[in-house]
Order: sequence, then structure tokens, then C-alpha cells
Amino acid sequence: MSLLGFGLVLVGVVLFGLGYARARRPWRRYQALRAQDENAERYRAWRGGPTSTAGEKTGASVAMAILRREARVWASVALAGVVLVVVGFILAAA
Repeated sequence: MSLLGFGLVLVGVVLFGLGYARARRPWRRYQALRAQDENAERYRAWRGGPTSTAGEKTGASVAMAILRREARVWASVALAGVVLVVVGFILAAA
């Protein structure tokens, strides 16, 4: 394995680990907020209370957008790590 290939694989593994570790927490929190939001909607529908409009911004919807964006950014870092690992192995085989 060439030094460049080994370096790319090493950097790729580090980026994947970092991206996965950093994306996991906001994604879990996003899923929990989404479940709470769906539960609140079902409760409002059951009670016959006012329903929220589709364009209405709430604190939870803003938090979900922020968490979703953060999870996407770190998932992209993990994906870049996977790409570097594959490129490193291709260069090592050549």
C-alpha cells in the first residue's frame, strides 16, 4: 500500500468516525422532537382543538430544522470519509 493510499484511508476512517459520532446525537434528538410533535398533533385532533397550520413556525419546528441541518452536515463529513477510504484503496491497488 502506497503512503498516499494509506494516508487517505487513515484520514477517511477518522472523518467517518467523527462524522458518525457527531451526527448521531442531533439525529436522535430530532427524531424525539418529531415524535413529540406528531403526538401533540394526534392529541389536538382527538380533543378537537385548533390545529396548527402547515406554514406555522413553532419553537419545536425551528429546533427540528437546526438539528436536521446539523445531522446532515456531520453525515456529509462521514460520507466524505467513506469516499476517501474507497479512493485510498483504489490508489493502493493501482
